[in-house]
Amino acid sequence: MSDIHFDIASLHAAYRGGLAVGDVIATIFTRIEAADDPGIFIHLAAKADFLAQAAALGPFDPATKPLWGIPFAVKDNIDVAGMPTTAACAEYTYWPEKDATVVTRLKAAGALVVGKTNLDQFATGLVGVRTPWPIPRNAIDEALVPGGSSSGSAVATARGIVSFALGTDTAGSGRIPAGLNNIVGLKPTVGALSAAGVVPACRTLDCVSVFALTVDDAYRVFSVAAARDAADPYSRDIAVQPLAARQPVLTVGVPVKAELKFFGDTAMQTGFEASLAILSRLGCRLVEIPFGDFYATANLLYEGAWVAERYAAIRDFMEANEAALHPVTRKIIGGASNLSAADAFRGLYALQAYKAKLAPVIASVDLFCVPTAPTHYTTATVLTDPVETNSRLGTYTNFVNLLDMCGIAVPTGKRDDGLPMSVTLLAAAGADGLVASVARDLHAASSLTLGATGWRQPSAQPVGASVEDGTIELVVVGAHLSGMPLNGHLKEAGARFCRAMRTASSYKLYELAGQTTPKPGLVRVENGGTAIEVEVWRLPADAFGHFVAAIPSPLGIGNIELDDGSTAKGFLVESVGLLGAFDISSFGGWRRFLSDRSRLNTSSTEYAEARAGGDTARGG
Repeated sequence: MSDIHFDIASLHAAYRGGLAVGDVIATIFTRIEAADDPGIFIHLAAKADFLAQAAALGPFDPATKPLWGIPFAVKDNIDVAGMPTTAACAEYTYWPEKDATVVTRLKAAGALVVGKTNLDQFATGLVGVRTPWPIPRNAIDEALVPGGSSSGSAVATARGIVSFALGTDTAGSGRIPAGLNNIVGLKPTVGALSAAGVVPACRTLDCVSVFALTVDDAYRVFSVAAARDAADPYSRDIAVQPLAARQPVLTVGVPVKAELKFFGDTAMQTGFEASLAILSRLGCRLVEIPFGDFYATANLLYEGAWVAERYAAIRDFMEANEAALHPVTRKIIGGASNLSAADAFRGLYALQAYKAKLAPVIASVDLFCVPTAPTHYTTATVLTDPVETNSRLGTYTNFVNLLDMCGIAVPTGKRDDGLPMSVTLLAAAGADGLVASVARDLHAASSLTLGATGWRQPSAQPVGASVEDGTIELVVVGAHLSGMPLNGHLKEAGARFCRAMRTASSYKLYELAGQTTPKPGLVRVENGGTAIEVEVWRLPADAFGHFVAAIPSPLGIGNIELDDGSTAKGFLVESVGLLGAFDISSFGGWRRFLSDRSRLNTSSTEYAEARAGGDTARGG
């Protein structure tokens, strides 16, 4: 049973096929033993207690319990009844009588608690090494730090020990560990998930975060857990929309190149540029944004008000048990004892000024894309220089909660040196569904396996086939693209945009001759092909036949192979339609071809003659 995939879709499919929860529990303990990493968990559920949780689920029922039988881990600053809460400080240990609100909601949805995970003590750090327990080993490269403060939760997820794990995120603790371990880290809008039953770091900024192997899994957990909670005065109502297809054209803000910070890490810089290229291929419009004020806001987090807030959270304990704190934690939080109320107000005033200045900047784009981290550090390097390395890791994370933004860290590939590459998508509060929908497409385009498991990404639905909502996927390549002249025909038929992607590298694209409305023709070839930009739309099954019947010759519908290995129905051209057509494959897509031709302001024939690659097709 060790080959059971723990992403939610795969695990639920296995349960439908007869897999027993007991087999999943046995697999979990087998994987914990195989990991041989005593730094992941601070406390594990006893197998008997675990089986009792499973027995209480009743028959498999994902409709009423959307997380039925799904194992998860909990960062050990979040209460689970019957398990100790330590915040990675043994002397601080207490045994809560009830679950944190977020745990209660996940249990009610059928999820099973595996145990409590290690962390940077009192959730202070982004490195994962500030713990009196053994340091968890990074799941991708053991030389690297695991990332903090939610280190154990990220590693447990990346190794496939659990399907998802809870972390917390005040300054980036739900994103940095995700980026370092090739998994997804969803940092929701502050207040969307209740913090009742969570040991506070900065109560005004804290939020519970979700680590998962896929964006769909992270967002499903978020959707189950999100709700206003009277027990948390910072809780608020956030409309949780279903994770739908993103809009076809989105404006994405990125830091001005001259202001990007990688601290000499050229592999990270190259990886980020490659990630932006994927966003462009997905149809996003990139806009460079000055980032100096974002960096300045980030610097506030470890000055004045918010360091004092960390001190206020554990002041009584710290004054009575100062020697119990990790040396680095003690140095950082203890520095607040010299701060005054005036220092705190000075920080609050500075933040308000930056919020006012940056509000129109944030509103000027749909979302932002930044590196999850500017560089990677080894454990040895961090132990040598624990403060400066930690500070650098927070370059693109520390400002987010201060500016009331939501975000999601998503893997986008491997760097030139083979280490994990990750970006974080950010948006204003309440746009959790928007950033997740774009992250889902980014992750799919990467073709990465999940975490450190080697498992392939699951398809959300069988591409091209009828799905649960009664639609069929249709690939469009030219005049039916969003914003193009014939796109209205799709919308009139009830179609909705699904995603932008590319074909496999075995196609050519031609500008067809004699068309009243300019159209391209897509042809599969055995040699010399390339990947072509396309869009996938969902068309109601009962409208599909009528739509296809109205397509004029020489165009027709056939099977198109996409760059993620899937196949869907889409527009192809008959060979007779290539008479007098011009090869425009070098542009990679119809939209880019039209844009370049428009800049030259010439006819298609003149344009083709002006371009070396514009051979005329002779048919056949």
